[in-house]
Amino acid sequence: MTCQWFCHHRQLDMDFFNDLSLTEATVIFGCCALLIAIGGGQLSKEGDRLADLTGMGEALFGALFLGAITSLSGLVTSVTAAHESHPQLAISNAIGGIAAQTVFLAIADITYRKTNLEHAAASLANIIQAVLLILLLGLLMTVSILPEIHFFSIHPASFILVGVYILAQKKLVSKSKNMPMWQAVKTDETRPDIPDEKNITQLSLPKTALKFTALGLVITICGYFLAQSAIVISNQTTISEGVMGAMFTSVASSLPELIVSIAAVRQGALTLAVSNIIGGNTFDILFVAVADAAYSDGSIYHTFESSQLFVIALTILLTAILTLGLLDREKRGFAHIGWESLLIILLFLGGYAVLFFL
Repeated sequence: MTCQWFCHHRQLDMDFFNDLSLTEATVIFGCCALLIAIGGGQLSKEGDRLADLTGMGEALFGALFLGAITSLSGLVTSVTAAHESHPQLAISNAIGGIAAQTVFLAIADITYRKTNLEHAAASLANIIQAVLLILLLGLLMTVSILPEIHFFSIHPASFILVGVYILAQKKLVSKSKNMPMWQAVKTDETRPDIPDEKNITQLSLPKTALKFTALGLVITICGYFLAQSAIVISNQTTISEGVMGAMFTSVASSLPELIVSIAAVRQGALTLAVSNIIGGNTFDILFVAVADAAYSDGSIYHTFESSQLFVIALTILLTAILTLGLLDREKRGFAHIGWESLLIILLFLGGYAVLFFL
């Protein structure tokens, strides 16, 4: 009975979206993007409070929870697209979101005028997350050129991605907070992560967690409608699914990261701003594994086209530049931002200009 109810309502959903005009789909796409942006703004405040209430600190909480929950809309977008047999849209959205969010960190850097954001929010956890992201992106490219194998339409690489991610969070990221083997040199511009005593003494952990979860649910629902409207737009225009995912849905579904990071910068939670982006980027790799499970026509890794491979390679370059910036910790550069932020913006714009013509 439950299965029949689900199938019935699923068919109603499909009929609803299939009947949409291009204008209606565009309006839904825009409204969802707006709601995602508004919800993401509120998450920053609640996330900062939870980091203090739980005692986890901004770097660890941002990497494990805030980065994950702000990524929910992108996850739903990729899984929905994969389930509807649109693998190029699913992959381009997942990897394109990582590239867009890396640029969002550079934009957040621009909003912090005192010094380079990567200098002020130095954290070993963020460096580990960035290196882990490069490793997992390299794994994606490697699997895509190997012979196709899968079990029940799921490639073994999907299990490896999830396993490596969980193991790294447990053994490396958590350890970096409790027993760090490397520490950044503190300078006059460094902003340490000091818990706000008002958050600890005046706020309720259950109520704050409930608000945080409710906002995440709103963002997730918007992500589903964002994906469906994007498929309609792609079908009714000359925009390919790969370009649609990399240049439109990924940016729209990644808006929470931008809003949260800028809000965190304004609140003085600099480590939270950086860890939200970098931790969210690493979490976003899991989109590919979940999309592979949702894709019923075989291994999603072997549906990669030139546009998806290009976006993966571009994202590796962007993340490598960001990692070097985290290690170099330039105080000030052009327009009061680090050299890495400037290079990330230029490389992203140039890369996506090339992608448009692929």
